Amino acid sequence: MAQLSVCGIKWLKGFHLLAVACWIGGAVSLLSMYFLKEGVSDGGVLYGINRSIHHVDMSIVVVPGAVGSLLTGLVYAMFSRWGFFRHPWLVFKWVVTVSAILFGTFFLGPWEAAMMEISGRLGIAALCDPAYRWNQTMNLMFGTLQVAVLLVTVFVSVFKPWKGKKGPSPGSEL
Repeated sequence: MAQLSVCGIKWLKGFHLLAVACWIGGAVSLLSMYFLKEGVSDGGVLYGINRSIHHVDMSIVVVPGAVGSLLTGLVYAMFSRWGFFRHPWLVFKWVVTVSAILFGTFFLGPWEAAMMEISGRLGIAALCDPAYRWNQTMNLMFGTLQVAVLLVTVFVSVFKPWKGKKGPSPGSEL
């Protein structure tokens, strides 16, 4: 299969790092916005916070960053010597990336959307609604866990543990 040039790999690495930064930075921002709800006494403000969380997640930073990470990882695997499963640390990154995207799609995103819908319907009373509180708790707990796992994955990418003693790796471009 065709290989990217050294310059192409550097461009790819830059776009990959930018996507990862968007994904993790956006996720940290989402978690930070939960704390804006402290002391809120207006239903419109609560809904605005939830809508902002949803918008930053779905449209601006998190989902585009996650998809960008996946796509640039695919390009790395297909057009460099790294491949998909050449090293155990690469397998770990693939498992985490795909799992995190699926978990966000089927759990974090729906919990977040439910909070937005409930706060839009109930206003400030949403803070006492069991469904709202459950969705918020799940999103905060598992969102924090997901950020932690993504941060570990960054360091796995840097340190490349479980790397065999087969000689030098195929460049150090990843």
